[in-house]
Amino acid sequence: MTLAEDLLAEDLAAIDRQLAPYWAGLKGARIFMTGGTGFIGRWMLEALAVSDCDAEVVILSRDPAAFVAKAPHLGERFQFVAGDVCDFVAPSGRFTHVIHAATDASAYLNANDPRRMFDTIVTGTRKVLDLAVERGAGRMLVLSSGAVYGAQPWDVSHVAEEWPGGPDPRDPKSAYGEGKRAAELLCAIYGQQFGLDVVTSRIFALLGPLLSLDIHFAAGNFIRDAMAGRAIRIESAGTAVRSYLYAADLAAWLWMMLLRAPRGATWNMGSEEAVSIADLARRTAAVLGGPGVEVLGREDAGWNPGRYVPSTARVRDQLGVAPTISLDAAIRRTAIFNGWKR
Repeated sequence: MTLAEDLLAEDLAAIDRQLAPYWAGLKGARIFMTGGTGFIGRWMLEALAVSDCDAEVVILSRDPAAFVAKAPHLGERFQFVAGDVCDFVAPSGRFTHVIHAATDASAYLNANDPRRMFDTIVTGTRKVLDLAVERGAGRMLVLSSGAVYGAQPWDVSHVAEEWPGGPDPRDPKSAYGEGKRAAELLCAIYGQQFGLDVVTSRIFALLGPLLSLDIHFAAGNFIRDAMAGRAIRIESAGTAVRSYLYAADLAAWLWMMLLRAPRGATWNMGSEEAVSIADLARRTAAVLGGPGVEVLGREDAGWNPGRYVPSTARVRDQLGVAPTISLDAAIRRTAIFNGWKR
């Protein structure tokens, strides 16, 4: 096996050891999943594929053939159906569980077509909720986002689930966060009005193998530049603060939430280790080498130039989970997966 394959196998084995006592909860299950071909969804599928769980999974994808060509082992293990989250026809029969992970977390789309961003999140969530009710699903897991909190005040070091803030509804850049808030409201409505058992994960920033290094995520861009021997360039002043959970940890937490969380649970999932974007760049350069960091100091054009760090006390207390991979190790492992030689 290649170094990348060895690394992924090591991470998946660690997930499987953590979930081994709980996989039996999906014995004979039939799961409908959206977003299974995305970064988070693929991690969940990879984890299930190496387990001894016999659950059947039907995955909605806009282009199943392209994904199966990229990950043929998952194409052999799972069933795929073509369609858009806002317009699809699921195979007949009952689904015991539904996982709704489909969201186009695109900074470009949020900035240039916020109406489509909002509509996709809200309409797609309602479509999947309707399916869960119609097919008698016993439980539904919804992947939401820490963006529901909007701008986190600087004096709130770690935002908790009961914090009452929210995105600015006057700003079109809030389309993603407001869409996720509306989606969570729909989940609460379907829980009360139709008796659907829904649990929700509010996910913060991530890092790890399978993350694309060429989209808008700063951590991936920094790793890409360091691997190429270029200086890491920060367009802004780099004062925004984030935290990064390793993707393998998130995958384990999500499966455990589906299997173990109490009805209606809504929990943050992320790392509590806060780091400024500038310091993240410096740490990446220190771990991977390279010419260093350039900070240009321009105005931050992103939706959240402030803090974005969760409190995870609730999920840690309820599920007994904790991050297992440090930020420096996450940087290193992501780079190794993408061909970096130590």
